[in-house]
Amino acid sequence: MAVLRVKFTKSKRDKLAQVLWILNWVSVVTGVILFSLGLFLKVEINKRWELMAERDVHYVPNMLIAVGLVACAINFLGGKICYDCADSAKFLRWKLVLLPYIVCTFFFTFSVLAGALLCYGMRSELEAALNLGLSQAMRFYKDTDTPGRCFLKRTVDLLQIEFQCCGNTGYKDWFYVQWVSNRYLDMSRKEVVDRLRSNVEGKYLVDGVPFSCCNTYSPRPCIQEQITNATAHYNYEPQTEELNLWMKGCRQALLSYYTHIMHSIGLTVLIAWLFELSVLTGVRYLQTSLENVLKQGDPNSESDGWLLENGFAETARSNLEIIKNLGRCNQIDTANNGDPNVNVPSSSAAHYGPDNVPPRESREES
Repeated sequence: MAVLRVKFTKSKRDKLAQVLWILNWVSVVTGVILFSLGLFLKVEINKRWELMAERDVHYVPNMLIAVGLVACAINFLGGKICYDCADSAKFLRWKLVLLPYIVCTFFFTFSVLAGALLCYGMRSELEAALNLGLSQAMRFYKDTDTPGRCFLKRTVDLLQIEFQCCGNTGYKDWFYVQWVSNRYLDMSRKEVVDRLRSNVEGKYLVDGVPFSCCNTYSPRPCIQEQITNATAHYNYEPQTEELNLWMKGCRQALLSYYTHIMHSIGLTVLIAWLFELSVLTGVRYLQTSLENVLKQGDPNSESDGWLLENGFAETARSNLEIIKNLGRCNQIDTANNGDPNVNVPSSSAAHYGPDNVPPRESREES
């Protein structure tokens, strides 16, 4: 029994072909949108690539770019097919192409769905890349004279100002890295030398943060040095008073920023997938109804269209049988000592020489 059988008159078939032609061109625009979204996500990741560890986080934008390009090509071909199928006579040139086109497009829609799901599942890889990348950037913050690292101070400062964040997970992360270069330390001061000697690794660690961590909305002048020392500042209680620093970590700020982008892109791709699936369903109805018209021989007659000619179970069984038969065709019956010619009846009579007389069998005398 056919699945979702629908009866089409000639006028309905023509209208369906025209509507599908328009929808396929809309799908071309959808492919351009997917390509643009992938390109936008790739650019946004590259903007802060130096703050991410070398992890494969580009697979999602690359996939969206590829899916968008393929969607443009497939839907452009689909528009041409549907435009020609408005005329039953022109359908003959696409008859052998239409079914493979539908099958390939059906599997392609799963690529679109995979792209949408990857947008929602990219968070863990991105968080790991940001965690390691930000830690490395903070460690190299002081290396303003080192080639390849001299830009990191400016990058981190701009990041903390733009996203109103401080450190990796919070402002205290700066307490565990030396973010002041040795060239700016006064080695003639005893407290500086003692602090360097007190650290096992010889690092100059202080309870301070860079200026970019200062909260611009705070009414009090920024306290960025001796943050944990209550006696170093007037009327200051670091345990109870809200510090005039950005309290949010930059990893969480960037992760929220990219997660919002990816969720928005994922929703758009999911809508595009549903749209592609609906267009493919219409193309399937058009193909089956036109094939039934050819079987009837009258282009003006009514015809049935369906998604599947048989039920889901029957279709699965028939496809499984086709696969099994393909496997059997590649096997050779090598039974009976591996001779494939055994038990094969001969189609020609035996030939016994020019007189065609069979020889007599000799009997042994006992």
